[in-house]
Amino acid sequence: MFAKLRGRRAYDAVDAVLISHLHADHFLDLVPYSYALTYGPRRERAAGDPVRPVLHAPAGARETFRRVVGAWGTEDLVENAFDLQEYEPGDVLQIGPLTIRFRVVPHYVRTHAVDIVSSLGGGRFTFGADCAPNDELCAFAQGTDLLFVEATLPEPEPFEPRGHMTAGEAGEHGRRAAARRLVLTHFSQRHPTVEPFLEEARAIHADAVAARDLARIALPIRSSG
Repeated sequence: MFAKLRGRRAYDAVDAVLISHLHADHFLDLVPYSYALTYGPRRERAAGDPVRPVLHAPAGARETFRRVVGAWGTEDLVENAFDLQEYEPGDVLQIGPLTIRFRVVPHYVRTHAVDIVSSLGGGRFTFGADCAPNDELCAFAQGTDLLFVEATLPEPEPFEPRGHMTAGEAGEHGRRAAARRLVLTHFSQRHPTVEPFLEEARAIHADAVAARDLARIALPIRSSG
């Protein structure tokens, strides 16, 4: 993701980063990002101050990052490059105009769905993170404008505890949450197309689209009435 970020905007212009859970596919790009912030040509602002975005990560992140990076180098690389702030599920964050809340959802490690609203208006965004089917996300996202839900699996896992969803289950979560638009995400690259996933979800929640790299997805416009 760090390479994709650089294709869209300057990495030193980012004010804050938020991590939903501590699985490697959700945080390993912090390592090259940390090296860029520490040693890259943009490590200082024009006034000479270091570029140090705030990194909001779940409790235990500091220890996890140290174990990973310490396997080959300086274990405090990430916490020195970023202003690391660990959050708890009940915390409410204020990042500029954004208010951010969390809800724990079932996965293989502690994982947080994330709900974001702006004081500037523009709608409400809820990110379901990685999770098995659950009531918590439906309640947390109730009435949201834009709901991102994973659709990892073509079929449910044949074992318990589960950790992921099918597209049909994602569609059901969108319906139960009364989300105005549903975005399917977290597809495996082994699938040549996401169209079967979309068809499955749209049979339950008509306004469903698929997340794609660097895509911009509009919040649905609310009627004035």
